[in-house]
Amino acid sequence: MTLLGGIHGPRDLDALSTEQLAELGDEIRRFLVTEVSKTGGHLGPNLGVVELTMAIHRVFDSPRDAVVFDTGHQSYVHKLLTGRQDFSRLRMKGGLAGYPQRSESEHDIVESSHASSSLSWADGISRAFAMTGQGDRYVVAVVGDGALTGGMTWEALNNISDDNSRRLVIVVNDNGRSYAPTIGGMARFLNDVRTRRSYRRLYRTSQQVFDRFGTVGRAFYRGTRGAVHGFLSRFANNQALYSNLDIKYLGPVHGHDLAALESTLRQAKEYQAPVIVHVITEKGHGYGPAVADIADQFHAVGQIDPETGEPVEAPSRPSWTSVFADEIVELADQNPRLVGITAAMLRPTGLHRFAEKYPDRVFDVGIAEQHAVTSAAGLAYGGLHPVVALYATFVNRAFDQVLMDVALHRAGVTFVLDRAGVTGPDGPSHHGMWDLAILQAVPHIRIAAPRDSTRLREQLREAVQIDDAPTVVRFSKGNVGGDLDAARRTEDGVDVLREAAHRDVLIVTVGPMAKLGLQVAERLAAQGIGATVVDPRWVIPVPASIINIARDYRLVVTIEDGIRVGGIGTRIRQELRAAGVDTAVDELGLPDKFLDHGDRAEILADVGLSDQQIARDIVAQVLGTRIPVARPLPNEAAVEEESPIRE
Repeated sequence: MTLLGGIHGPRDLDALSTEQLAELGDEIRRFLVTEVSKTGGHLGPNLGVVELTMAIHRVFDSPRDAVVFDTGHQSYVHKLLTGRQDFSRLRMKGGLAGYPQRSESEHDIVESSHASSSLSWADGISRAFAMTGQGDRYVVAVVGDGALTGGMTWEALNNISDDNSRRLVIVVNDNGRSYAPTIGGMARFLNDVRTRRSYRRLYRTSQQVFDRFGTVGRAFYRGTRGAVHGFLSRFANNQALYSNLDIKYLGPVHGHDLAALESTLRQAKEYQAPVIVHVITEKGHGYGPAVADIADQFHAVGQIDPETGEPVEAPSRPSWTSVFADEIVELADQNPRLVGITAAMLRPTGLHRFAEKYPDRVFDVGIAEQHAVTSAAGLAYGGLHPVVALYATFVNRAFDQVLMDVALHRAGVTFVLDRAGVTGPDGPSHHGMWDLAILQAVPHIRIAAPRDSTRLREQLREAVQIDDAPTVVRFSKGNVGGDLDAARRTEDGVDVLREAAHRDVLIVTVGPMAKLGLQVAERLAAQGIGATVVDPRWVIPVPASIINIARDYRLVVTIEDGIRVGGIGTRIRQELRAAGVDTAVDELGLPDKFLDHGDRAEILADVGLSDQQIARDIVAQVLGTRIPVARPLPNEAAVEEESPIRE
């Protein structure tokens, strides 16, 4: 039996010897590489926190002591040490989540994987413990992978420093990276600490001195290492970063030296007041291919060969992100006014190619979406056209800035939202399902939802030509399917993908749901029901031709991969009513609830967005056995009017 197999909870670590703990760390790394290579997931960040997570669970008593991860993708080791060791369906339906999840374990406190929120959580939890007579409970916040670049972190630190009576330990997991090398003045300061000669010289010299005394000397060194950190920190002036916060600072600590980590964390625990422990780790530590990966040290991987780190299968088609990455460079070649902005996601959003060719025209602001959006408004005022590239789920964090800084000022800013709709394995915090409902409430905004790569290129070009209002181009995660060409295009840009001779049902699809709409139409045709399928391309504002076409149909069905509440279907129904069109509308989309992780197709099927289910429901609506009931055909209405009403 392996050591890892004998770990069912954190207290099982207490009985292990120093040698066994080192062996356990090696086992965990081998386990992560083996298992995550089969399923995909966040490999690099977790390889970097093996010793840190072990030390936290050795020193603190989870779940009585609350451990909060920022962000949650660095919690795989935490899962292993709290008894969750079946990674066979990691991030798949019915398997472990890729982030902390309360339904999995009492050891998981905060589920959201949106960065920079942990210190606010820790502030609230520790205050609650103090106010409810639970002052002996600790809160440990693990802040890493670029989370310190987010403004919420500093808002929380400001409030934490105002009350030094709580048992709160802030562990700064400093690996110099988020998805890519961390951006900003904070990153430069920490990088300076990490590489400063005075610190490295003292560290190495002290270690060499004690090494001369053999095993006893090394043991004494590890035991006293935490105590000398304060001296080293003061000598290197590391405390300057936190000098105005009135919070105790310990570190920097070698993030892969378990004994040093334990010693320092015990000091922090004994202090019984807010403490910052600065830990320097290496992302991907112990796995050569990850460490050697310059791009992001295997931050997130698909299925890979565990020996080489190479992908098991090359994608057969380009991804939505790569199509955008190529097109934005072409547009930048043609228009020197174009600039790019992202929030610590240069490569994941596809702006890296733009940055490689025009490094002075792309700005990575760190995990600071609010700043990114308002800065874009300023760039637009100065005569440029900013393209802000974010994941759809993260634009939620900057809604006020989109509304009040961009839209109110009629700023020409284009938002490119990657991973829109159901993203799949990353779960509820990463599904990009709220953007359509949230953003369509913004005055003057124009929202494009391309259905394929040709339309993405086309609509991105259209978007960056608009300088008097915000524009949005949203697309899905994964590979782009084949092009779906239109039978014709209306004067206001609506694509008619399929036109039926019998005007029974008008299916209005949003973005990549066009393929599903066409599949539904095929099924309806087999039942003798005529279905026309249209793609508005620009879904907000609703094109006038959608209203005009809908007048002649018995039923309108909208299909979108955003929430139904306040979605595009709702907007179309409102516009139809405002125009005096009484065609019944069935609005299909995602429910207003948090959707679990799983395969995209599985999730869509579970919420009723499959061609079979949709076609079955439409048949019932046409037959009049399901609400909303389709309008009768004109000749049917005439028969009803001529027939006498029997009392």
